[in-house]
Amino acid sequence: MRIIAGDWRGRKLVSPKGDATRPTADRTRETLFSMLTSRLGSFEDLRVADLFAGSGALGLEALSRGAAHCLFVEQDRAAVDTIRANIASFDARDRAAVEATSVMTLRAAREPYDLLLLDPPYHTGAGEVALDRLHRLGWINNATWIALETAFNEEPAIKGLTLEASRKVGKGRLTLFTREPAPASASAPE
Repeated sequence: MRIIAGDWRGRKLVSPKGDATRPTADRTRETLFSMLTSRLGSFEDLRVADLFAGSGALGLEALSRGAAHCLFVEQDRAAVDTIRANIASFDARDRAAVEATSVMTLRAAREPYDLLLLDPPYHTGAGEVALDRLHRLGWINNATWIALETAFNEEPAIKGLTLEASRKVGKGRLTLFTREPAPASASAPE
């Protein structure tokens, strides 16, 4: 695995040993970031969260492209060690934080993130459950973009989020969401 674009383009990433994690393939990552770039324009100064982070490839790709900060959340110990090693090798400690915990135990956000990247285990529904929970805990606002990778035959739908794009790539499906706009309140009679 390598960083696709940005300051660290071409630099190698370490993957966790074993089969507890499924790193996002370079081709899939390239497609995802192309989809995001066409909508965001730039990653400059974004606050990003890489959830179910695995090797940290998604978050590190965002940092390479100019994101200001990335929170990596992963519960597998070997994967957490790999994320920390990758962050150190890119000298990105000042722009990264690692939470060694389950996404399902995260607390309320101090402020919403600009971009959430989720690559949960396929066929578990974990991404949908996590997004529903994070939405309620203030991680998502009207400016937040969400990218969820699932198996190609999964079609996620999350209450309160609008599907913006979906694309099948190899064995996976990349789905982009934004928050549904709040309903317009009925105007008071004059």
